[in-house]
Amino acid sequence: MKKIAFLILITNLLISLSTFAQSKKDIPRVPGWAKNAVWYQIFPERFANGDKNNDPTPHDLEGAWPYKIPDGWHITPWTSDWYKLQPWEKANGHDFYWNAGTRRYGGDIQGILDHLDYLQKLGITAIYLNPIFESPSLHKYDTRMYHHVDNNFGPDPKGDEKIWAAENPADPKTWKWTSADKLFLKLIKEVHKRGMKIIIDGVFNHVGTSFWAFQDVVKNQQKSPYKDWFIIKSWDDPKTPKDEFDYQGWAGVKDLPEINKNGKYDLADGFAEHVHAIIKRWMEPDGNPADGIDGWRLDVAEKINIKFWREFRLWVKNINPEAYITGEIWWDNWQINRMFNAAPWLQGDSFDGVMNYRFAQAVKNFVVDIKDQISPEAFTDSIKILMKEYPKDNFYALQNLVDSHDVDRIGSQIVNPDRWFDHYANPGQNKNYKVRKPNKTELLKQKLIAGIQMTMPGAPMIYYGDEAGMWGGDDPDCRKPMVWKNLKYETEVSDPLGRARKPDAVSFNNDLFDWYKKLIFIRKENKTLSEGDLKFFLVDDTDKVLGYSRSLAGKTISVIINNNDEGKSVNIKLEKINEGSGVLTNLINGEKITGVNYNYKIDLKPYQIMVLE
Repeated sequence: MKKIAFLILITNLLISLSTFAQSKKDIPRVPGWAKNAVWYQIFPERFANGDKNNDPTPHDLEGAWPYKIPDGWHITPWTSDWYKLQPWEKANGHDFYWNAGTRRYGGDIQGILDHLDYLQKLGITAIYLNPIFESPSLHKYDTRMYHHVDNNFGPDPKGDEKIWAAENPADPKTWKWTSADKLFLKLIKEVHKRGMKIIIDGVFNHVGTSFWAFQDVVKNQQKSPYKDWFIIKSWDDPKTPKDEFDYQGWAGVKDLPEINKNGKYDLADGFAEHVHAIIKRWMEPDGNPADGIDGWRLDVAEKINIKFWREFRLWVKNINPEAYITGEIWWDNWQINRMFNAAPWLQGDSFDGVMNYRFAQAVKNFVVDIKDQISPEAFTDSIKILMKEYPKDNFYALQNLVDSHDVDRIGSQIVNPDRWFDHYANPGQNKNYKVRKPNKTELLKQKLIAGIQMTMPGAPMIYYGDEAGMWGGDDPDCRKPMVWKNLKYETEVSDPLGRARKPDAVSFNNDLFDWYKKLIFIRKENKTLSEGDLKFFLVDDTDKVLGYSRSLAGKTISVIINNNDEGKSVNIKLEKINEGSGVLTNLINGEKITGVNYNYKIDLKPYQIMVLE
């Protein structure tokens, strides 16, 4: 019997190893679709209020900073002047920045569903959602539970709470589907119907103080089965009136209890297995990966040992080999303005891409800055360094953003040049920071930046509202409610510091939208712009003109940039690709440029970009 049992054990082990090897073999280094994606980042609470019946109430704010609900609190009007204090805000005596943390605008899943046609019209192919899981805050990075979508994002908040109460959050067998969960699953299906992808935020380095397992630790102290999930500094002594209980919060923030970095994956074993269950729930909700999300964006990913991410990748890819995993690998040292080289996370065993903040920084330094502006050569060096440091497949799948929920919007970066990226970028941090709307020249710069995004290797990512002309400083100002064409907004006349300010009309910028739409169309119609090799053929530091080409399968598209506030003329010679007239077509406006023996005189307007075929 022992011999038979041993043979069965060996057979099962060989089958497991074979299955593991096969699963690894079938996993592409990078999903093919990710190289051709055009991303759109949505901050759910601020994108669209599709269902006013689920708007947050004071009850829903309990457990969120600042842990106090002002008298008279109510939903802030979507179209109100951003810095203007509402009556209940004036009455509580706190400034704008304190009150901004208590504001809710009512964005929800239905609001996203209602605007999928808008995203499709823009040309978006992939959506990244900031956290959607149950949480009392507006940003949802302080998770209460991962296995449910926030009840205020769904149609029946009170009914969802009843479902929570009947579950054991530690036991997936007891989990049910709430109305918010079901609506999110509907969103996934509607996204897929349109040929689009959707990924969500995975915040696994820390949780909120209302997280069910942390609450059990607070209640039961050393007797809690989850005590090893967290970094506990001291336990409460019941013999004393003082509460001695203390724990480590992420970056010292007590609102965000940090997960213990122990266990076989260098992440608390029980918590890691809980994450595994969460992956399964959202990636194959009915046992079919086609009905689940298409990947994950992983928050503060460098804070968790890469050993865990390697296991995480296997969990994800064995459900859906075409799933996309991207990490927030960002500041190595914020104090000295040094970003991470993300190469260790891009070796084929952890992430497919990262949020490419180094690209954002290079573009800012090149186009946005004036006194501190880098030259075309310095910009090309920045891109070449990325190309050298990152594997080619991953390089083409990076999320090329220029702003996000964590930095000032690109429009306001342009209004406030010559600062380190993501440093002192709102009036609360910098009294000289300007909150005004971008002017015509500054919008030309934004158009140029969008052109660079759409023609460089890496998947461009648009932060919601940039295409509509939204502006705003760093958090919270980058999280204004989306500006929609069918809504009438109050003119911005208020200032958070009480400074004098000229009125700024708030409305949907149709011209900017059409510009983004056109550029996206060009990129999607020309695979050369997403997968083609990159070559810089014109680097003119004196005239601040830059030219680069993208080549794929015998086809070349050339891009010319004038990074000046005045017109420039340049003479270029392009390689002969095939027999033909030699006439170049600017794909943006259809303009024809005739040359002699492939020599061309190019006349460029201020901050113009040409995409030439």
